[in-house]
Amino acid sequence: LQLVESGGGLVQPGGSLRLSCVVSGESLDYYAIGWFRQAPGKEREGVACISRSGGGSNYADSVKGRFTLSRDNAKNTVYLQMNSLKPEDTGVYYCNAVSLATSRWGQGTQVTVSS
Repeated sequence: LQLVESGGGLVQPGGSLRLSCVVSGESLDYYAIGWFRQAPGKEREGVACISRSGGGSNYADSVKGRFTLSRDNAKNTVYLQMNSLKPEDTGVYYCNAVSLATSRWGQGTQVTVSS
């Protein structure tokens, strides 16, 4: 199982980005997916997670109403739509695939929110 994140970059405050997490090696059907971020000098924190079916999702209070998580199991891809970005959203964003037996991390993608 491998995960590859993409879609990060530099964006101005108030802007938007869409991150993608592509899963390969196994079907995405078997995994719940979480997005985490880590800012310089800070611990990694959970941002959002989505169930295997996509029927349930949860968000950190800091991103509720601004971020939306979705998944396309046919494409083995999970998306994190990030709107109204703030400087405090800056960090490396990681996706994590979890099943009863496995947990895998991607390599991360950098998001920088700055004017």
